Amino acid sequence: MFKVIQRSVGPASLSLLTFRVYAAPKKDLPHKNSMKVEELSLYSTPEGQSKYVEKPRTQLEESISQLRHQCDPYTSWCQETYSQTKPKMQRFFQWGLDSYDFLQNAPPGFFPRLGVIGFAGLVGLLFTRGSKLKKLVYPPGFMGLAASIYYPQQAIAFAQVSGEKLYDWSLRGYIALEDLWKENFQKPGNVKNSPGNK
Repeated sequence: MFKVIQRSVGPASLSLLTFRVYAAPKKDLPHKNSMKVEELSLYSTPEGQSKYVEKPRTQLEESISQLRHQCDPYTSWCQETYSQTKPKMQRFFQWGLDSYDFLQNAPPGFFPRLGVIGFAGLVGLLFTRGSKLKKLVYPPGFMGLAASIYYPQQAIAFAQVSGEKLYDWSLRGYIALEDLWKENFQKPGNVKNSPGNK
């Protein structure tokens, strides 16, 4: 067994050696047998000039090309719409993640307060029988009243901002109604003759 290992180690170690071999041209012999590339039979150059000819389009390729040209305005519209709605969707998605994180780590007493505010909205729905205006006013009003009990500072700030906006809207509405009244009812041609003016 020892002899087999000794004999196999010798040739294996020689295979790991690297040698550099340098070739030098012989200066004594002239190059009489050298040939040009064109003279070789394998490298014959074609005679004349070659010209690329495009294959004619098939009926399927033509119909696909027409379909792409017809769909081009719609695809550009879709890309534009996507680029406009992507930031909004990302903000909405981030708001959802933030809301989820807030609900996972809610402050103590948040869920009972939320339940009372939601119950106030249901009570507001019960009082809205018959009128559509009551359905728009009572549930948010009851929920706002319940929320203002638990969050008075936020309710005061909200009431101030909402009051200013409501005053601004009512002032705009009053001005618009006044202009409409002057245009339609204050013109001299629209004044009707009363029985005393004959």
